[in-house]
Amino acid sequence: MSGSAILVACSALPEGDGDEHAVPEALADLGFKTRWAAWDDTTVDFGAADIVILRATWDYAERRDEFLSWAESVPTLSNSAEVARWNTDKSYLAELGDAGVAIVPTTLIAPDEKAPRWPKGEFVLKPAIGAGSRGAGRFTAGDVAAAHLAGLHADGHTALLQPYQSSVDTEGEIALTYLGGVYSHAFSKAAMLGGELDESGLYVTEKLAPVQPSAAFRALAEDALDATAALLGILRAELLYARVDLVTGPDGRPLVLEVELVEPSLGFRQTDASAAWRFASAVRQQLA
Repeated sequence: MSGSAILVACSALPEGDGDEHAVPEALADLGFKTRWAAWDDTTVDFGAADIVILRATWDYAERRDEFLSWAESVPTLSNSAEVARWNTDKSYLAELGDAGVAIVPTTLIAPDEKAPRWPKGEFVLKPAIGAGSRGAGRFTAGDVAAAHLAGLHADGHTALLQPYQSSVDTEGEIALTYLGGVYSHAFSKAAMLGGELDESGLYVTEKLAPVQPSAAFRALAEDALDATAALLGILRAELLYARVDLVTGPDGRPLVLEVELVEPSLGFRQTDASAAWRFASAVRQQLA
């Protein structure tokens, strides 16, 4: 099988952050001609490609309606526009919680709602629509938290309120990557809140390292991906890629922090070259 593939980024990072460095060659080995393009580049005929793969569209948060309209115009988009609409609003976490998935406790605060009673200890406030940890902050009860919430609401954002998981300070987050619905590899991410933005201003610079997740982490990630597919009404195999981010909760058990289906870094640089091959194989599977 041969074909054409477009890896989609944004104008500030037209070829992503380098994580996919081995992917074009792996795709070429399977007969794919691959190029990068910014999603809002009007000179590109995305409809002519056999598959269009979302990768580094990290400016979508400020232009979500425009981004989703573009996504819906691309029939060969992976992951699909329907997936992107669901996953670019972190309110999906409440749906996963309702489905029985062990998530970091999450309260949604809409712009027309008043500040709730703040939880004891530290907590996180972040926009429901956002990427790269932009707009996320770590607080204790007080005027600073109230001001941050007011700022999110003034910008039209629903806010997510979550208790801060102190394990992040020592263990970080564990990200499990799935390709074509099948587990591929995992990596750790050090605490990001309060970190510095990269030169593009689109995401907080991450400290990443390969890791072997425990059985409990792997099992919860599988449960989360199963629930995600069920909520979307699709098979897991229809997700070209997925990343499930987990943290250790106060009782030592893992909790889902996010399920990333649109533009997450997949950690190719934190594992061996076979991951790029698995990705290329998953792309081929999407077209079979």
